Amino acid sequence: MPTFDEAGEQVAFLSNRDDYAADQPAFTLYHFRVGGAEAAAVATEGTAGIPIGWWVSDNGDLSFSDSGSRLFFGTAPRPEPEPEEEPPEWEEVRVDVWNWRDPLLQPNQLVQRDDELKRTYEAVVNLSDNRVVQLANIDMPDVDVGSNGDANVALAVTNMSYRQRISWDSPGYGDVYLVDVNSGTAEMVLEEMQGRGAELSPDAGYFTWWDGHELAWFAMSTAGGEPINLTSNIPYPVYDETDDHPMIPGSYGAAGWTENDRLLLVYDKHDVWAVDPTGGEQPRNITEGVGRRENLRFRYVRVDPEEEFISDADPILLSVFDMDSKDAGFSRDRVSGTREPESLVMAPKSFGRGYFGSSVTQAEDADVYLFVQQSFREFPDLWVSNLSFGNMRKVSDANPQMAEYRWGTAELTHWQSTDGRPVAGLLFKPDGFDPSEKYPMMVYFYETNSDGLHSFRRPFGGGSSISVSFYVSRGYVVFIPDIHYRDGYPGESAFDCIVPGVQSVVAQGFIDSERIGVQGHSWGGYQTAYLVTKTDIFAAAEAGAPVVNMTSAYGGIRWASGLSRMMQYERTQSRIGGTLWDKLPLYMENSPLFSAPRVNTPVLMLHNDEDGAVPWYQGIEFFVALRRLHKPVWMLNYNGEAHGLRKYQNQKDWQQRMQQFFDHYLVDAPAPVWLEEGVPAVKKGRTLGLEYVGEQADTTRRLIPR
Repeated sequence: MPTFDEAGEQVAFLSNRDDYAADQPAFTLYHFRVGGAEAAAVATEGTAGIPIGWWVSDNGDLSFSDSGSRLFFGTAPRPEPEPEEEPPEWEEVRVDVWNWRDPLLQPNQLVQRDDELKRTYEAVVNLSDNRVVQLANIDMPDVDVGSNGDANVALAVTNMSYRQRISWDSPGYGDVYLVDVNSGTAEMVLEEMQGRGAELSPDAGYFTWWDGHELAWFAMSTAGGEPINLTSNIPYPVYDETDDHPMIPGSYGAAGWTENDRLLLVYDKHDVWAVDPTGGEQPRNITEGVGRRENLRFRYVRVDPEEEFISDADPILLSVFDMDSKDAGFSRDRVSGTREPESLVMAPKSFGRGYFGSSVTQAEDADVYLFVQQSFREFPDLWVSNLSFGNMRKVSDANPQMAEYRWGTAELTHWQSTDGRPVAGLLFKPDGFDPSEKYPMMVYFYETNSDGLHSFRRPFGGGSSISVSFYVSRGYVVFIPDIHYRDGYPGESAFDCIVPGVQSVVAQGFIDSERIGVQGHSWGGYQTAYLVTKTDIFAAAEAGAPVVNMTSAYGGIRWASGLSRMMQYERTQSRIGGTLWDKLPLYMENSPLFSAPRVNTPVLMLHNDEDGAVPWYQGIEFFVALRRLHKPVWMLNYNGEAHGLRKYQNQKDWQQRMQQFFDHYLVDAPAPVWLEEGVPAVKKGRTLGLEYVGEQADTTRRLIPR
């Protein structure tokens, strides 16, 4: 495909016309300028600047710098020729060799194999003299040229020396290089950086990085010099204080740079700070501490998607999130000056382009904002307003059929965990809710969700979890508690937050305490399996794709990525905080399998045989254990499906079976055949077993509170 420059005055393309008849035809890069006689060949195999044994790759992207003075393309080592004859099948050996010295595990290599075979390394043609410079190489495969390709410096971050570590450590590591775009020479400026990758400023005067060990943002001039700690004089943490993983924390993030690389805007939990990359000026709180004072969270909104820097003179738009009420809105502020942010709108809504985020787009030639607003009861339609969010007007009606269905309400609820920490959660009640009645309740969870109070939740036949709006519209109360973790005790942490939360809702008087179900998938599935070994508060449980034996899962592979599972247990979501050998008692204590005799709750599982995230033998281990103990347990395996269901017919079938399971145990619905009698293998493909035992039942009937 031809590639044009920004002005539309130049075009570049690849062709192998001159070598087309060869067994391995080589490509040539051509460049044409409007007004020229013909396209000129500017790079091919053997061109000065391209490494010996390399060629121009047709897998690389072509691009011009913003000014049009440079043309970027991809090179690669010339691959070995394909064998002229394939060996006969009876002679063919297909084997994977796992070597302990391999930088990446063999499964990870196999997942990346096709991409690696097509990998290219960026090179540049300086169009003033057609001089070619190779920028990237095998040890430094990715480079970023500053100023949209026009800077004389590029930044490269490479993890090639640390690739084995990704099996067990997180965040990853990298070495940082500055590359001279005119010569291709590279100088290492930062070694063994761990955490957020380094990035160039818009004008390439500096590069910045987050150091999770120092808990600070740093900058360094691309012209040379020493690293500057940008945030040491900010009196509040700029690291994520809520991160409860056993590893170095990330930052709250950065908004971007002002013009001419003068200031970088970074965040603390509440406010926005301007920091000087030279270290000459003290950090300045541009939101004047209002966020911390009022428990708000301010974040910069990029209303122009093509914006390259943040104006330090013109008004800027900030999203605002009330961390108590979960209401959201927008304020106006300036980088310069000392005025407090001017509130424009605040409402019990969520604002954004879709189901997540807080993006707003300004019209190119008018003082008009385009955005989405939503709540649990309000579909995320498109809205427009002026630049002060006045004259707000809905301009789409994408879900009119919603008015024909029962829905519900969403509210916050609060309680204390068993170890005394405050916890929040979401409580969804059906339309026509009567607090004097007794309702069945579904409990769902995954990490923390309370900030999503005002998110619209569409009914869906999803690939794993319950549809909140569907269950609420049928007469269930749905409870989604937050979970806060302690290192080494992920299961107990879930218990400490969820069970007191359920009890606090029951204490409000409108829940039938004998008709409470719980459902979770993946990480939530693990915690569901753990909970039913510790409490009988639930009448029925669905644990989707659960890890139940951390000792056997620790040494496994996440087959979708080919990565080792060790990192997950030592550093990330599982939060054990050490190796299996160092912390074996914790691995066993947090594994539901070893407490299976304590399970008294009927358990349904979804675990598919092509699950690339959680090996499906984990589900099998729990199923056969509970079966051996004569506990009621069912497991559904949708053949060929992965961690979550992708095929619509399977999603629909799963949601119906999950509904039948919970309806049977929570609202006295009859049992379907698959639940009561099973579906023998000899009947596979002939019946699904969805009909009810003894009589046909209306599966769409509306639930009536007891």
